Amino acid sequence: MGAVIEVSELTKRYGSKTAVDHLSFTVRPGQVTGFLGPNGAGKSTTLRMILALDAPTSGTATVDGVPFHRHPRGLRHVGALLDAGQVHGGRSAAAHLSALARSNGIPRRRVDEVLQEVGLAEVANRRIGGFSLGMKQRLGIATALLGDPPVLMFDEPINGMDPEGVLWVRRLFRRLAAEGRTVFLSSHLMSEMENTADQLVIIGRGRLIAAESVRDFAARGTRRSVVVATPQAAELAAVLTAAGASVEPEGSAGAERLAVTGLPADRIGALAFENRIRLDELTTRAASLEAAFMELTADSTEYLAGQPR
Repeated sequence: MGAVIEVSELTKRYGSKTAVDHLSFTVRPGQVTGFLGPNGAGKSTTLRMILALDAPTSGTATVDGVPFHRHPRGLRHVGALLDAGQVHGGRSAAAHLSALARSNGIPRRRVDEVLQEVGLAEVANRRIGGFSLGMKQRLGIATALLGDPPVLMFDEPINGMDPEGVLWVRRLFRRLAAEGRTVFLSSHLMSEMENTADQLVIIGRGRLIAAESVRDFAARGTRRSVVVATPQAAELAAVLTAAGASVEPEGSAGAERLAVTGLPADRIGALAFENRIRLDELTTRAASLEAAFMELTADSTEYLAGQPR
């Protein structure tokens, strides 16, 4: 069912600015691959070049071994959601999908099927201009699914989704990958990548930073924290801060639990013992995906605190 997305030495320049810089990676079927990078990293430009919407300055991007524009009836090969707002607001959801189905040789029954699948069957004849952002995202996903393609690409698909919608999207992507499809997902939400993706492609300033599993990437982060539970939280926090650690309340029971970075667990335990502070818990917690991302992309962030780097 699935097909490989292959990006090789892909480069895109706009005048003196290089948006994508000799980028190479592979997206394989049967798994969800997350596409991450700071704002301005070149993610959307890369997706547009894979879909032949923008021409690369150099390098290649292929789907199942050939450039996308050489696939006849493209929606049967690649389904994509890049911008949920790029639809005619005066058309109904059913009319929008029907037009795409006719132009791609897709049976009309697929329109009803995908509207049902994304939860828009009851508003199929309502004008898209009256849809909320979350509903437009669902319509965009329906468009991607219309041709039952082996490759699916989504750019920030959960923007505007309520919690139920986010959970639905997460399960949908996992199911599509389990069916053997190639699922390529761009998002800035680390929590969604942790819950949804198997593999990651991470770029910064148009260049590849990492292409590996979620677990392996998270493990590369060095800022591990230690969770401490103690009935003497204020006293312990003062001792650890004096020793150079960073201390924050942990969870809803913050008065008794602390998250500590900057000191290893054995040093925290020794300081507590020396100061006669009782510890009920002392647990080292691996770096989160978000922490690893922030650490490993720090030098590739184009805009920091609203100012260009």
